[in-house]
Amino acid sequence: MPLLPPPAPFQGYGLGLRREHYRDFLETEVDVDFVEVISENFMVDGGRPRDTLRRVRERYPVVLHGVSMSIGSASGLRQDYLRRLKALVDEIEPLFVSDHLSWSRIDGFNSHDLLPLPYTEEALAIVCANIHAAQEALGRSMLFENPSSYLSFAGADMTEWEFIAEMARRTGCGLLLDVNNVYVSAVNHGFDPADFLAGIPAQQVRQIHLAGHSQGDGLLVDTHDSSVIDGVWDLYAQARVLCGPVATMIERDDHIPALPELLAELDTARHIGAGVLA
Repeated sequence: MPLLPPPAPFQGYGLGLRREHYRDFLETEVDVDFVEVISENFMVDGGRPRDTLRRVRERYPVVLHGVSMSIGSASGLRQDYLRRLKALVDEIEPLFVSDHLSWSRIDGFNSHDLLPLPYTEEALAIVCANIHAAQEALGRSMLFENPSSYLSFAGADMTEWEFIAEMARRTGCGLLLDVNNVYVSAVNHGFDPADFLAGIPAQQVRQIHLAGHSQGDGLLVDTHDSSVIDGVWDLYAQARVLCGPVATMIERDDHIPALPELLAELDTARHIGAGVLA
């Protein structure tokens, strides 16, 4: 099967568009280069959500970021889901369409969570087949995000970064590098995050996520409910050296502050990016 090339690079800084800030983005000039939305929130025909996104799209480039494609499902992808996503993609014409390297569905049951994959050749074959199917249905290449991890499977054939590198090689997909997830997983599993960054194909990274996390019972949890910590900023600087001028955004999904606080965090990302690329 011929491979679609990854999406064209886009250098800019953005925020996740959340309901608390709709008015700001619709009625004022917000200092961002793009916004990212959760795809499933807008995969309905008509109605206020779709109208809001359409109006925002008139003012800012948009990234569609999915949370329930379930690219690791052994039973394949849902055709009704792909049709609705394709309709949204055709209307919004997003910069990128992304989802997670995870699974959430089995035998019609949806866990509504991003469940981890075993890093085995069998799982890799399933993931790659599903990515080919998704990209063919959408008529474009996608980005896939490294998830945060809280457990590991016995019998793994490869590391997470080896799995991701081979996935990208076989499918031609782009990568969404979540730096906070790398940090969280590295602390939880005791690996060096520099090994992760060095092991993935930096030339296929098109977007970077930054977020906060929380201390759980003996491990870190990717909660998106706080500011980016210094250790994640340091890792972001390393990632920018490797990946170059790619899109960067701040995610916040809980304890959402006023917009100026998020824009201040985004300015930190801009400062780091400008420094490493100077």
